[in-house]
Amino acid sequence: MNKLINVGFGNIVNADKIIAIIMPDSAPAKRLMQNAKKSGTAIDATHGRKIQSCLIMEGSQVVFSALTTETIVERLSENKETGS
Repeated sequence: MNKLINVGFGNIVNADKIIAIIMPDSAPAKRLMQNAKKSGTAIDATHGRKIQSCLIMEGSQVVFSALTTETIVERLSENKETGS
């Protein structure tokens, strides 16, 4: 079964498909987010809150999350430890 992780507000992504988790503050990250919005590959999981992290997924999708990168990494670590 695929490993799933909560990225905030009940939104779940497949943890095995995550390539990178980046902070959205830098200029390259902002360009990446803007390009994803234009091309339709952006998935906004923030529920209207500030974007705290961007998950780069396989298939060139970009998921915006209101959770910090540290929180997502902790959830990924917990997920690997429990084996679920």
